[in-house]
Amino acid sequence: MTPPRARTWGRRGHTPVIRVRGRSRRRTSVAALCCYRPGEKSRLIYRPRSHLLLKGARRSLSWKDYRDLLVRAHIQLGGPIMIVWDNLNTHLAAGLKQYEAKHDWLVTFRLPPYAPDLNPVEAVWSLVRRAMANTAFDTPDDLERSLRRQLRGIQLRPHLIDGCLTATGLALAPPTPP
Repeated sequence: MTPPRARTWGRRGHTPVIRVRGRSRRRTSVAALCCYRPGEKSRLIYRPRSHLLLKGARRSLSWKDYRDLLVRAHIQLGGPIMIVWDNLNTHLAAGLKQYEAKHDWLVTFRLPPYAPDLNPVEAVWSLVRRAMANTAFDTPDDLERSLRRQLRGIQLRPHLIDGCLTATGLALAPPTPP
């Protein structure tokens, strides 16, 4: 997670320089779900995963990782799940589609292409990036620890998760009979 660039100050005539160590051989990926149910507190369920950057190794989450996240959400929420996916290629994988078709507790909707503004999780990533901006991490473990701390802070504040839904312009409403 490369933080956005920002301005800083320094003595006149001396350009401030931040030294960054060499690249790590690990990459961290995170999948998250914003969970909403009318009359209950909003919830954030997430799953971080570290990948070793070895030749031929996977560098991102697989469809099985998303399947496992859905299973954990189903267990934690104790009921059926209606999931709204964006068009990430992993969400469109044949294995994940087969899994969705086999389970009646899972209903899937797809967002239109190029519509990240309709996904509440994108607002969660914005909150995390804003909190972690201009931070240089010593090790990949420091990055993961800070990431977990930020996500846990969002979990403990349901109003932030509600705000992520509000930012999309969507609203929770019971389905209207035809």
